[in-house]
Amino acid sequence: MASKTSKAAATPNAEGGEPVLLSGGNPQIAKGYGEEPVQAYIAAMPGWKSPLGARLDALISAAVPGVRKAVKWNSPLYGMEDNYWFLGIHVFAKYVKVAFFRGASLDPLPPGTSKQKEVRYLDIREDDELDEAQFTAWVKQAAALPGEKM
Repeated sequence: MASKTSKAAATPNAEGGEPVLLSGGNPQIAKGYGEEPVQAYIAAMPGWKSPLGARLDALISAAVPGVRKAVKWNSPLYGMEDNYWFLGIHVFAKYVKVAFFRGASLDPLPPGTSKQKEVRYLDIREDDELDEAQFTAWVKQAAALPGEKM
């Protein structure tokens, strides 16, 4: 099935300038499918978080050729088919949260627990060293599992 595309972009502030940052610095990005809204989100991530977002996106894209991308609920989502997602990214004030929607099935488990039984998180703070090999292994495992319909 072909991926939908969208010309969604960051929601500008009232003066038409930079995108609106929601609570915790999360960029307000219009819902959309494809590369463009995800790149708009990454570009609007504040400070050190934008280069981190670009690195995460590049690692995901390299690990999973043909990955589907979208922005929904002001978060980039990654999946193997439209509307079924294995991973999401969200900006908070002091960290970037990567959600593995079927993370309880990954080995080893990502470190962050959730109230949702299947979800596991990886929180990345400014001074954290990203273990790219482990992150890539989790991404590959997550992409091979059934996605979460959203």
